[in-house]
Amino acid sequence: MEARAQARYVRVTPMKARRVIDLIRGMNAADAQAVLKFAPQAASEPIGKVLDSAIANAANNHAMDVRALVVSAAFVDEGPTMKRIRPRAQGRAYRIRKRSSHITVIVSDGVPEVPVVKAAAKAAPKAAAPKKPAETAPAEAAPAKKAAAKKASTTAASMATTTAAKKATTASKATTATAPADDAESKG
Repeated sequence: MEARAQARYVRVTPMKARRVIDLIRGMNAADAQAVLKFAPQAASEPIGKVLDSAIANAANNHAMDVRALVVSAAFVDEGPTMKRIRPRAQGRAYRIRKRSSHITVIVSDGVPEVPVVKAAAKAAPKAAAPKKPAETAPAEAAPAKKAAAKKASTTAASMATTTAAKKATTASKATTATAPADDAESKG
């Protein structure tokens, strides 16, 4: 089972927050709290608050054991960017981007969730439809196309050699058929 917490519109750049999130992903929740408490980055404070909230959600809402919790997933998404202008020399203006983040932390205790099955879906299970050739994956189709192209080129090459052999045979028959006649004319 898992519990999650999310903080939105946090005024920390996503790139800086991801550096801290990568430190705690996959750790025991208590160890992750200790790491965040002593991490020198400024983003560790809001991430620590989100982790504390996820642990509280797991304990209060889902009755999970706090000592068994693990940070199963943690990620930072980019929030909206506030655009400001900084005046510069000769009437120019430079853009300042004040970025924000959406921080999400998911903790789990390692026990898989039992899916809730509806009565209608349980009564009539769907039969698996047979796969059509068009539904094959592109990776499977590519070797088949290559094999077909190779076979076609091999067949074309064998037909060309067969045609050339027939022409050579016909030409040799023609020369053997006309050779005695030429000899007869030259003798007579």
